[in-house]
Amino acid sequence: METKAHHVLVGAFTLAVAVLALLFALWTAKVVSDRSWDEYEVVFTEAVTGLSRGGVVQYNGIAVGEVRELFLDRKDPSRVIARIRVVADTPVKTDTTARLAFVGLTGVTQIQLSGGSPGSPMLKDRLEGGGLPRITAQESALAKLLASSEDITTTASDVLLRINRMLDDQTVANVSRTMAHLEQVTGTLAAEREEIAGMLRDARSAAERLDRVLAKAEGTLGGLDRSVAAIDRDLPGILQKLDRSLVEFEALSKNANLLVEENRGAVEQFSRSGLTQVGPTLAELRSLLRQLNRATARIEESPSRALLGGPVPEEFKP
Repeated sequence: METKAHHVLVGAFTLAVAVLALLFALWTAKVVSDRSWDEYEVVFTEAVTGLSRGGVVQYNGIAVGEVRELFLDRKDPSRVIARIRVVADTPVKTDTTARLAFVGLTGVTQIQLSGGSPGSPMLKDRLEGGGLPRITAQESALAKLLASSEDITTTASDVLLRINRMLDDQTVANVSRTMAHLEQVTGTLAAEREEIAGMLRDARSAAERLDRVLAKAEGTLGGLDRSVAAIDRDLPGILQKLDRSLVEFEALSKNANLLVEENRGAVEQFSRSGLTQVGPTLAELRSLLRQLNRATARIEESPSRALLGGPVPEEFKP
């Protein structure tokens, strides 16, 4: 009996040690697991259709964690809180944003983290008080599309109504007549294709002549440019000569003014005394000229009498 009692005690002790070892291993694994992950709460103000527990969490397209739990905010039921865990030391910063992203056409959604500037502090380091760090999610593209779906539907309805009004019987008849007219025009063009070809050839010839005229005009403009360049080249010298001439003329004017100033007395004396004798002198000159004219006339009439002093011939009177 004593031997059996000892065996029972040894077995119980061994079982207790095994249970304790198992609990210690589980506790150690939990501690190591908790140290390998960082937990956050993402707050959504929209429906999270397609997101479930175990959903993927990506950071800039790289899978970094999973969704641990989804629940409604007790203070505001319009908000959904997703508790996520990501790999430890994932750079989730204070300016990191989150939004829902859709995976293909399956309807499955995941949480997409993005952003975070290099100088921003880590979100978990700025946590104050208890609880987990929170990230407020931005509105997803699907939510924006659904929010504007009513406007899109109204616009589409208006467009369809306008198209329906445009495609009434009268419009269809007008389009049919227009097509018939186009067919007639194309038939006429096909019948007159020879004339059209001739017009195209004439147009090509005119274009070639225009090219030659433009080439000649370009050459003329080139010569004009060279002439203008030559004028521009000679113009500074001409302007310099003109400036020198103006300077010399100004100096000459100054000298003339100075000469008049210096001889002002002689000029005034000439004006007073010399001009009074001009009249008689001119009268004597006129008398002398008359005498010379008469002498010239006598010489022309009878040179011998004028030179030798012979008798004056009598005038014959019939």
